[in-house]
Amino acid sequence: MAVPLLQMQAITKDFPGVRALDAVSFEINRGEIHALCGENGAGKSTLIKILGGVYPFGTYDGQLRIDGIEQQFYTVRDATRAGIAVIHQELALIPEMTVAENIYLGKEPQQFGIIDKQRLYHDAGQLLSQFGLTLPLDRPVYELGIGQQQLVEIAKALERSRGWVSQPDGFLRAGATGRETLPLLVLDEPTAALTESEVEILRHILMQLREKEVACIYITHKLKEIFQIADRVTVLRDGKTVATHTVESRECTEEVLISEMVGRELTTLFPKRQTCSTFEDASNQEVALRVEKLSTYPSEPPQLEDVSFEVRRGEILGIAGLMGAGRTELISTLFGAYPGRWKGKVFINGIPIEIHAPHQAIQHGLGLVSEDRKRYGLLLDVDVVRNMTLASLGASSDIASYGVIDDNVASEKSGHYVDSLQIKTTSLDVPVNHLSGGNQQKVVLGKWLMTHPKVLFLDEPTRGIDVGAKTEIHALMAQLAQEGVAIVFVSSELPEILGMSDRVLVLHEGKITGEFINENLTQEDLLTMMSGRDFRCQPPGSCHKA
Repeated sequence: MAVPLLQMQAITKDFPGVRALDAVSFEINRGEIHALCGENGAGKSTLIKILGGVYPFGTYDGQLRIDGIEQQFYTVRDATRAGIAVIHQELALIPEMTVAENIYLGKEPQQFGIIDKQRLYHDAGQLLSQFGLTLPLDRPVYELGIGQQQLVEIAKALERSRGWVSQPDGFLRAGATGRETLPLLVLDEPTAALTESEVEILRHILMQLREKEVACIYITHKLKEIFQIADRVTVLRDGKTVATHTVESRECTEEVLISEMVGRELTTLFPKRQTCSTFEDASNQEVALRVEKLSTYPSEPPQLEDVSFEVRRGEILGIAGLMGAGRTELISTLFGAYPGRWKGKVFINGIPIEIHAPHQAIQHGLGLVSEDRKRYGLLLDVDVVRNMTLASLGASSDIASYGVIDDNVASEKSGHYVDSLQIKTTSLDVPVNHLSGGNQQKVVLGKWLMTHPKVLFLDEPTRGIDVGAKTEIHALMAQLAQEGVAIVFVSSELPEILGMSDRVLVLHEGKITGEFINENLTQEDLLTMMSGRDFRCQPPGSCHKA
């Protein structure tokens, strides 16, 4: 019987006050795509950081073997030399450098000791072409959206994998065992920010690598992807190994994986709620937000062009569209966070308002949960209390007076939302970068709930979080709507749009191409509109071509 490419046996890792991994065992064979799933905080990222040398040998218990030979990684470079390429959930890019420079960071082609820029861009172009990726090689990374940044990370890891693979039947280099070895590619939530078409490109790439016997550990919260991509799946829960399944086996179903991940049965991802799905129901509610002919300029083509819509109190309005359609630009403009100029009219409760900065939006009762919580939603090195009270420090706040924060009031209010949102933290004083992704997202939500918003914008609110946390956030959305909050939310996951929305707007190239009441609406309807065909839904709910 062949020795597995990688064996991690009885791995135990402790942090102050918590055991992150408890005797976890995991293995992967050559040419295998092995999925790793579990709730946020289950230990997936910790296990990968041990494998990638982030947590060095000696800081954990257990054994790590490659080709049957025990390894001791003291640095990330040790793991890289052993053939391990890791794309961590936290992107490791240099924002001011271009796409091509980031792909070859630390491995730049040189001539006479000077970086050969011409060859660097040529090689980067060839790499992207080989794997079917399309990225602007000469643009700084900070100008890209989070989805494109994720693709840059993937390209960066592929470059390292490609460097190990010589011909279809052989590999270039001696690995940690002293003989030729095969690379191991680790992808931690690689599709969290990708569109459906980009996910399909990644799937095709992984199939190519599997044919060359490259092994891949694939961490994801999207169970659908496990059944499309993986050969086997291992489930972690509370830092322990729960089970490993062959994906094609009968006992491996979505229901089984969910139950193993959360330790309980989840009957549905989307809560049952009394919706405003008919025009008659919706018309009885006050219009909370109305937008008329919103356009951005002077960009050509404009990011947004003549966008008009309204959302009523207690209504959940879903915004669907492909990446680049203008979804994020729409809600960031309405929140005063769009970097360019815009024109149009915005009304809150029928009153015209001007919003050109986020503090003005907050004063008018708007809140925004951004798609990139770590970049725009949180101060990662700051504690839970300071993060949760950030948006509530205005002139009318009882948390601060005369520029001085009342720590007792801040802690009391923060503690209320920590309890009500069931945020898992050992203390209110813990920096939020110590929390799991799902709990970080709950801190962001708590921050805006503390402001008691009239309209809440949610940009990819469940991106990168586990199925249990998704269910809790969906339930919170339903509860807020029931309390009269108007919710506008963006999602790349069409089942989520269909499962949570009363109405759906579809954007394509900055324009609204579809407006639907969510009755008998299908993913195919949405995809048609997302590709650019123009439909409108008129009262009392019949949809037809515009």
